[in-house]
Amino acid sequence: METTLRGVGVSHGVAIGEVRHMSTAELEPSTARIAPQDVPRERKRARRAMEAVAADLVARGNLAGGEAQAVLEAQAMMARDPELSADVERRIAVGSTAERAVYDSLHAYRALLAGAGEYLAGRVADLDDVRNRIVARLLGMPMPGVPNSDKPFVLVARDLAPADTALLDTSLVLGFVTEEGGPTSHSAILARALGVPAVVALEGAVDLAEGTVVAVDGSTGEVVVAPSPEQRERLAGIARERKAMLATATGPGATSDGHRMPLLANIGGPADVAAALDAGAEGVGLFRTEFLFLDGRKAPSEKKQVETYRQVLEAFPEGRVVVRVLDAGADKPLEFLSPSEEPNPALGVRGLRALLDHPDVLRTQLRALARAAEGLPVYLEVMAPMVADRADARAFADACREAGLRAEVGVMVEVPSAALRARSLLQEVEFLSLGTNDLAQYAFAADRQVGALSRYQDPWQPALLDLVAMAAEAAGAEGKSCGVCGEAASDPLLACVLTGLGVTSLSMGATAIPYVRATLAKHTLAQCERAAAAARASESGDRARAAARSVLSGE
Repeated sequence: METTLRGVGVSHGVAIGEVRHMSTAELEPSTARIAPQDVPRERKRARRAMEAVAADLVARGNLAGGEAQAVLEAQAMMARDPELSADVERRIAVGSTAERAVYDSLHAYRALLAGAGEYLAGRVADLDDVRNRIVARLLGMPMPGVPNSDKPFVLVARDLAPADTALLDTSLVLGFVTEEGGPTSHSAILARALGVPAVVALEGAVDLAEGTVVAVDGSTGEVVVAPSPEQRERLAGIARERKAMLATATGPGATSDGHRMPLLANIGGPADVAAALDAGAEGVGLFRTEFLFLDGRKAPSEKKQVETYRQVLEAFPEGRVVVRVLDAGADKPLEFLSPSEEPNPALGVRGLRALLDHPDVLRTQLRALARAAEGLPVYLEVMAPMVADRADARAFADACREAGLRAEVGVMVEVPSAALRARSLLQEVEFLSLGTNDLAQYAFAADRQVGALSRYQDPWQPALLDLVAMAAEAAGAEGKSCGVCGEAASDPLLACVLTGLGVTSLSMGATAIPYVRATLAKHTLAQCERAAAAARASESGDRARAAARSVLSGE
């Protein structure tokens, strides 16, 4: 019997196929004790297994490249963590086997993450995967992973570990559905990078029977179970229409009446540049620089930073490249930068706060950007994350000037105070960039990584749209720009609303650019403005989405 379920659509497209479940069974080793003379042997086994898993994750990252590489290298750091290794060895010393010591140690660490205000809950899935891989290797068991199949299928899982998502064979995996996760989880980010239709936070996903045919719409978040032949044809027709629409939409982003809306790409490093260029990105709206700092123990040299930044800048001659300086802390702690203990890392020393506490790190990065841009016909812009007030904005602008940086200086609006006082911030800097993921998290006090709170992370929430409108209006009043670089920009319908709210550019994962370009080209600026007004007048995210769709479809 046909049933329609709704989760959160995180990657565009339609996939129809049979369900195959992810092999993610937790391996719990025996509690049997070892003799004292076996301690050296078990310690050696543990060290070898942990290093082998770390090396495998790095190798997978090298194969995948782009954002996936940064995510998997971060996971490898978990397996190589000195504190974890020391804890495992302590447990072995008092009688645990290598596999039991690894299991118990990571289980304890997991509990700490889950209890840290739940901000780090999105990394718990990554940690579980590291644990399962190390334990499986020690037990001589198959690694958890994607099921084998001789025909294409829709992958269903409680959650997907980055190591599995990054190397999905898109000729076999038509799409995927997860019960957990959110629009900014690693699985969602990597799904968009792969261009695989995906729905997350779907309650009851793991209860879908193996072999059941489902239709997954990654744009709407709908999963149709046992679709009728008519429904299959309808969805296939939608997919064909979208494909045709994409083929005809080319050139710079603009509404049908010619209002320009630059469409930029979010990238995590040089490996993402090719996809951005293929999608017709008009530049880079968010260049995340964290991947350079993944070593965790020390900042990269100025020379290494110059070489990497220049690779990206050279790819966009006459284009715009917006670089975000290092955004560390909270779910991205760095040993040399982040405080060792904070009661709530989400509300602690992260982003610009951490850099101002370590001015040498900030100074080196700004100098490297200045040197990388020398002699290039690129429009470099540099922005700071986690800016809360004018004093923060002034401190960053001063640092940029002192480093000799010849670029436009801006700040990210991720904290409600920045949106509320945007005009004040613009007395110090030239532009604003809205990070809608964090802005929603802080506006609704809802962890962006917790699937159970996904309704608060919905970028259609009218309160979030109000904050976007306030920032855009402030920028307009000052004659300055205000872009959006959060995941909200990758939703084609919402992109029209954001245009109507007055933002001046949209930046997103490269695979979303053709969808957004095609949708904008179908509507006038006046229609976008009416849709924005209708969305803001609504009382919930779902109603805002429906109201905007009604306006734009002419219903």
